[in-house]
Amino acid sequence: MRRLFDAVPSDTEAEERAWSVVREVYAHREPAVRRRSPIRPALVLAAVAVAVVAAALSPPGRAVVNAVRRSIGIEGAQPALFQLPSPGRLLVSGAGGTWVVAADGSTRRLGAYSQASWSPHALFVVAATGNELAAIEPANGQVHWQIARPAIGFPRWGGTRTDTRIAYLTGNHLHVVAGDGTGDTLLSESARVAPVWQPRTTKHVLAYVDARGRVRVGGRVVSHAYADARSLAWSPDGRTVALATRGGVVELAVASGRTHTVRVAGVRALAFAPDGRLALLRGNGVLLLADGDLRTLFVAPSKLDGLAWSPNGRWLLSSLPAADQWVFVQTRGGRRVLAVSHIRRQFGGEPSLDGWAPGA
Repeated sequence: MRRLFDAVPSDTEAEERAWSVVREVYAHREPAVRRRSPIRPALVLAAVAVAVVAAALSPPGRAVVNAVRRSIGIEGAQPALFQLPSPGRLLVSGAGGTWVVAADGSTRRLGAYSQASWSPHALFVVAATGNELAAIEPANGQVHWQIARPAIGFPRWGGTRTDTRIAYLTGNHLHVVAGDGTGDTLLSESARVAPVWQPRTTKHVLAYVDARGRVRVGGRVVSHAYADARSLAWSPDGRTVALATRGGVVELAVASGRTHTVRVAGVRALAFAPDGRLALLRGNGVLLLADGDLRTLFVAPSKLDGLAWSPNGRWLLSSLPAADQWVFVQTRGGRRVLAVSHIRRQFGGEPSLDGWAPGA
């Protein structure tokens, strides 16, 4: 019985697994000789199932469930997100919609969107459902415009405060539309990797992975083909594009075209800090690449998902979906780790981390 509960992550799943085990045992039972006072198999099945479920829902059973949760999460986690450890506003999206989280922990739901990103200077949010793209004010949720397109993915907003563009995918095609919703243009075929806009420029320079797996910057090919491109990021000074592949991270110097590969396998996501440090998400760990030095920043008890830097670069946020937690890791001025539980309950489902912007 103890082996049964070692893998149970919640009370509901414990009940479902108990029924599954009992059904499996009953299906493979050996025929029994009928006795004078038989006990019907259905009654036996019900009795065993009740015993198993009762054990799972009893105080000892709940203790095992809680122990499992602790083993895949961070101990001492806060029961809710009371405040952010650093100034700024978080943007998150998922099954429960798109939300803005203020530094004091207060939240505002912008709508039933599944993905989003900040505009330059975080004045607006571009959000998308599967078939709709919209520009929204984060302060009040007002929708300024929306367009319908099929299979929308990875909306990204770039440009200056007054002249912006939005890149997004429809299936395997890359589109660009003006920040006011006009001039939607099909640009190119693309891999299913989020495009990124060059920062700190008055021009609209977009980096993306084309259908052949090559990185293009402003339409110009700057790398050879990578069949396993996973994530693209642009350094805050606008000089370097980083690409995560199965075998490593490729750093591409935009001006010279030179490349440098950091051999680290299994990287799934990249994120540059405001000061140029590069965070690499791999399995249950986060690595930090700075000045050619690669080191481990944090290792979690279970698989991590997503990266978001605080605007001041002192904290890095990732998610522990198996434990229903967020984990804030201090990267400057200390090495504290702060965890927050019950994220799905607060946001109506498991949210992705869409960006941590300065305060309003």
